[in-house]
Amino acid sequence: MTDVVQKLWGFCHKLRHEGIDYGDYIEQITYLLFLKMADEKGIALPKGCSWPVLIEKSGTDLLDHYVDVLRTLGKEKGILGDIYAGAQSRFGDPVNLKLILNGIDSEDWSSLGVDIKANAYEGLLEKAASEGKKGAGQYFTPRVLIQSIVRCIRPDPRESANFTICDPAVGTGGFLIAAYEWLVEQTKGALDRDIAKRVRTKTYLGMELVERPRRLALMNVYLHGIEPHIDRCDSLYEPPTSDRFDVILTNPPFGTKGANQAPDREDFTVETSNKQLNFLQHILTILKPGGRAGVVLPDNCLFADQAGEVLKILAEDCALHTVLRLPRGTFTPYSQGVKANVIFFSKGFPNENVWIYDARTNVPGITKKERPLTPSHFAEFEKCYGSDPHGRAKRKEGDSPVGDKGWLGGTRWKPFHISEVKDRGFKLDAFKWLKEESIEDADDLPEPEELATDAITELRSALSGFVKVLEMLGENNGNGQPKVERKPAKVKA
Repeated sequence: MTDVVQKLWGFCHKLRHEGIDYGDYIEQITYLLFLKMADEKGIALPKGCSWPVLIEKSGTDLLDHYVDVLRTLGKEKGILGDIYAGAQSRFGDPVNLKLILNGIDSEDWSSLGVDIKANAYEGLLEKAASEGKKGAGQYFTPRVLIQSIVRCIRPDPRESANFTICDPAVGTGGFLIAAYEWLVEQTKGALDRDIAKRVRTKTYLGMELVERPRRLALMNVYLHGIEPHIDRCDSLYEPPTSDRFDVILTNPPFGTKGANQAPDREDFTVETSNKQLNFLQHILTILKPGGRAGVVLPDNCLFADQAGEVLKILAEDCALHTVLRLPRGTFTPYSQGVKANVIFFSKGFPNENVWIYDARTNVPGITKKERPLTPSHFAEFEKCYGSDPHGRAKRKEGDSPVGDKGWLGGTRWKPFHISEVKDRGFKLDAFKWLKEESIEDADDLPEPEELATDAITELRSALSGFVKVLEMLGENNGNGQPKVERKPAKVKA
């Protein structure tokens, strides 16, 4: 698998001077790989679109024919049309296109096992995310993290005949694929014929706003042998359908780019332009009663304005039972500097405690080479989480001791009664009990942008506290007027 990835990735560097970036390259590879495998499997394609016809062309005839092939396939129905919808050639030099064609043609893709093909393709996606422009993490979540979340949630379609799993911000399909791979591992690939067909065609669903990641997701799931429905739509700003899901696994896009306004949704109780908080409200709508979710959220969603309001609603409607505070640098190298968490909740179950696992404090930051993210970063958390996907397994605070003094030295795993959470305005970021004792090497300090972001975050948190004090003073004034005249505090990044 590594050899295949390295071979295909090697061509990318030859194309950089032509202006074909990493994302463009992977997209073109997707188009060509599908044609090669369709030929190997004997899949009928429209006249003139087959791999043998394309590989025989050269020069300007090759460039022109490739454009015609993409246009023709984009008009087809089914997954073929979905993958090629709006497809455009990025090649301006026929020599470079011929180079890629010959490289793909030299491999017998059908003879490779499903796992090898699928992992090779995911390897390419991972490389594109790590080498591409900053922010690629919104489309690619580290597989190590995804797999850990899936092992906790245990998305098992055998639970009911209409069991569905959804990612409303599907990106390149990592969560859906990991959920399917978990099932294959649990069943050793042995499913009844009827269940296998349902799982392959009706269990996994996704939504994606941007065409390119949706295209890559379709190819990704195709290589893994499943045929999910992945709609191109805006999960937040379009009215939700009547579909409801048993499991939701997702990493909503970070940041504020796009429609920076509150969605006009009657099912949203809190009006906010914060994307992640709106995704939480959307998930509350589309999650079935009794359903469960694992959602990746940046730190600001645990303390930002209106975060407490949204989390209060979530805690009232769901069992917000577990929070995993991720190591610093978890999204390195895809989105460096992002600090994030995973929240786990089940709709309709009452819960007494919110358990928080701190996998960040006194943990060396993740780096691309020296300290990459590995399954060991989450192994102890998974053990603490337990075997019940709804977080109802028996849990003990001392199950994750810190240091050589055992539990007396502290624990990474700690429960907080729901009344404590309520008293703190449902701002989950306020629950920090371990002291950062490690001294970072000068060469290993976070980027200046990250340090500045942390400073701004602390200032906003402090200002929020002052505002509350002023409001309390105002409430205690006899005539109901605030004692101190103030203007809204503003902090510019």
